Amino acid sequence: MKHIIVVAMLCLTSILSAQVTVQGVVKDSIGTPLELANIIAINKATKAMASYAISNDQGKFRLDLQDNTTYTIQVSYIGMKSISEELTTKEENITKDYIMQTDNALAEVELTYEMPVTIKGDTLVYNADSFKDGSERKLEDVLKKLPGVEINDDGQIEVEGKVVNKLMVNGKDFFDGDSKLATKNIPSNAVDKVQVLRNYSEVNQLRGVQNNQDNVAINIKLKEGKENFWFGDVTAGAGLATNKDLYIVQPKLFYYSPKYSLNVIGDLNNIGEVALTNRDLRNFGGGFRLPSQSSGTSIDLGNNGLSGLTNLGNAQEIVTKLAATNFSYAPNKNLDLSGFLIYNSSRLRTREESFVRYINSDLGIPDEQTVQTGKESTNQGLAKLSASYKPNVNNQLDYDLLGRISSESERQNELSTVVGNTNQLSEVKPYSINQNLNYYYTLNENNIFALEAQHLIKDEDPFYNALLTNNPDNDPDDPMDQDAFDNTALVLGFDRDQLQYNLNQDRRIKSNQLDAKLDYYYILNKKSNINLTLGTIFSNQKFNSNIFQFLDNGSFFDPVASLEDEDGNLLSNENDTEYNFSDVYLGLRYRVKTGKFTITPGLSLHAYGNKNTQFDVEYKDNFFRVLPEFETLIQFKKSESLTFTYNMRNAFTDVTRLAEGLMLNSYSSISYGNPELQNSLSHNLSLRYFSFNLFNYTNVFAFANYSKNVDQIRSFTNFDNVIRTNTYFNSNFADESASVFGRVERTFKKIRARLGVNLTYAKQNQIVQGERTVNESFSQRYIPELRTNFREAPNVRLRYAYSITNNDQGSTSTRFVTNAPSIEFDAYIWKSFTLRTDYTYTNQDDGERPSQSFQTWDASLAYRKDKDAKWEFEVKATNLLDIDSNVSNGSSAVSVFNSETFIQPRFVTLRVIYSL
Repeated sequence: MKHIIVVAMLCLTSILSAQVTVQGVVKDSIGTPLELANIIAINKATKAMASYAISNDQGKFRLDLQDNTTYTIQVSYIGMKSISEELTTKEENITKDYIMQTDNALAEVELTYEMPVTIKGDTLVYNADSFKDGSERKLEDVLKKLPGVEINDDGQIEVEGKVVNKLMVNGKDFFDGDSKLATKNIPSNAVDKVQVLRNYSEVNQLRGVQNNQDNVAINIKLKEGKENFWFGDVTAGAGLATNKDLYIVQPKLFYYSPKYSLNVIGDLNNIGEVALTNRDLRNFGGGFRLPSQSSGTSIDLGNNGLSGLTNLGNAQEIVTKLAATNFSYAPNKNLDLSGFLIYNSSRLRTREESFVRYINSDLGIPDEQTVQTGKESTNQGLAKLSASYKPNVNNQLDYDLLGRISSESERQNELSTVVGNTNQLSEVKPYSINQNLNYYYTLNENNIFALEAQHLIKDEDPFYNALLTNNPDNDPDDPMDQDAFDNTALVLGFDRDQLQYNLNQDRRIKSNQLDAKLDYYYILNKKSNINLTLGTIFSNQKFNSNIFQFLDNGSFFDPVASLEDEDGNLLSNENDTEYNFSDVYLGLRYRVKTGKFTITPGLSLHAYGNKNTQFDVEYKDNFFRVLPEFETLIQFKKSESLTFTYNMRNAFTDVTRLAEGLMLNSYSSISYGNPELQNSLSHNLSLRYFSFNLFNYTNVFAFANYSKNVDQIRSFTNFDNVIRTNTYFNSNFADESASVFGRVERTFKKIRARLGVNLTYAKQNQIVQGERTVNESFSQRYIPELRTNFREAPNVRLRYAYSITNNDQGSTSTRFVTNAPSIEFDAYIWKSFTLRTDYTYTNQDDGERPSQSFQTWDASLAYRKDKDAKWEFEVKATNLLDIDSNVSNGSSAVSVFNSETFIQPRFVTLRVIYSL
């Protein structure tokens, strides 16, 4: 690794040492600096664009060029005569200004090349071909090379640190949800322009009365010739691995015309290459956003699907199927119809070995070593239909319908040094229907109305079963001789005179929620407006559960628990709870622009109603609360701003934390709720800064957040061996969290340097074994990176991820250090071969045991006759070093853990790709 980095740096140094800088100022005829003028340098001999620049607010520009070379310099600006001059570089830097003359006619000079980057108001336009070197295959390969654009570790697109929440192709929605489907499937050779839409608003009528600085969308403009024709590619491949035949089939077809579009994506493989994981699909929102998201109220409806959905990188075997289609149709200029249909199926096999050490030895909790093997099966289906009707500029009506259904199961065998052998089964078949209705009406230039309503129905039915070995020769009442689960079985009321404990639990959670609001905007003048909001949230949840036992002879046994809560009340193995929540609120905001400042103070008055009914007993909590908010945006210049935000939020829990009966989260985790649980209140402050400077190719953004929680919902936790029982309470002790996240990126000639920093502090209170514990954690993550951007030469990315996590649990503290250097290399060789490889070395150290490390190395070699060839042949290898497992370390409030997760072996496949 060290030698590779040294060689790469020497090559970079030799290439860059022969460059000189041309800089100056672009002015008009009276000497006024011109901002956003375009300057292009074209190599006279090769006719290729060598460098480009955009002048800053002082008219300054800078070009990085080769020495002893002749260039054609072209300068253009809207409304000015374009300039074209020859410039020959020597070995010294050059300073040269350009004076432009007014011209209302067409420019006399025909520009030979498009600018790689242009700015049009809030839209940043990248010319994709300016950043391609021939090694790209999918949209994500192009996006990674654009300044200011990042693909994060979750596969999401980030622009200036903000996650892109909408992606379109030729102005049409592309699977209105997770952008990963676009980045991993749209072919790079179809991409003409990448348009970054900052301050994006889906409703033109509200563009001037709302603060949209956090909204970023991307529109992919296709190349000419891609409209009215099918394009895309079909991949088919096979390979060999130990005791296994490998296969992959991936058709990806796209059709776009001005009137309609159709996208078809398929995937069938057993090598773990997927466009969407189970977690992605579970979080796939389809573009839905709650009307109340800025009201100051949040209510958690819970998620009762499988809690242990495995990251695909942590599975030994992966078999997936995906079928997805997306369409849009415009029968006339006023009506747009769109939708998608997604089916995903996956089968996973997993293995994990872990060791858990409990921090406080006085608690009497034994250390535990486990070996877990499991199988997961998931089938998921999503369907969405959308309609948007715009009869004129003053009216817009939108309707969306999203349906979701799934069938999930997980079987797990666990061998524990404390509990022994356990077999577990979890199953759930949930479904949900989400509807959204929006209407926007502009009465006149001073009055705008907006109605937004969303309705959700959700039905979840998780089932849990566990089989635990029970040694009949042991005395369950003798603490020195009993099995680890005997005491828990006693308080749950189980029959302990069995060869095994057969635990079962049925649960059913039905949720029904309406979230709606009516906004009125009164525009006082061009710089200020008033926003009045009348909104409501109505939520109803019904929860039933039952814990029961099957005896050795197969008969049903209904146990009676003897466990008591903190007040001495006997707990039940059943739940029958109905929870009704309501929030009716009136909000007022005033938005004013003055100079560089946009100031938006506001407040909302809420009337809350809470009622939960359990076994014919009602618990009510009705109250009023005023929630203030404040936001200030300072726009230093068009591409530099600072935003401060403060708000108070009320957070309400879901029905399962209110239900006072016992619930099995697993055989080793039992919980019961608190029917008198109240909401938590938080004070939230944030500071956001961003700067995008095309003069010196510098991109900077930074976020700072602080939150203080009052009456936060926390847990009482008690242990019996390694089996925990917990309930919930409103803590009188304030919890706090703070974070700073930032990234600085700058381009030096053909090298792009980046430094990312993430600092997080958290303080949490909870009660364990009757004692209050305060857990303070501070994590630091630093990621320096160098990436080249050559058009002809090979490109390399050097990255180093360094993280430190410190946890202080009072009497004990832990420290984890992770070092992960990595290198990526891609080269387009002889205009036919594409070589790509990436290598990462990860080392983890907890300061007590010898450090642990693992390595990952993937590579591929592809051949196509030229860039326009229809056929391509590729050899791809993953896990070239054939490592068995990854390792990870971490800690919780009461324990420190180390785990080894087994992964897929080395896979080598031969693939054939046909491009339409």
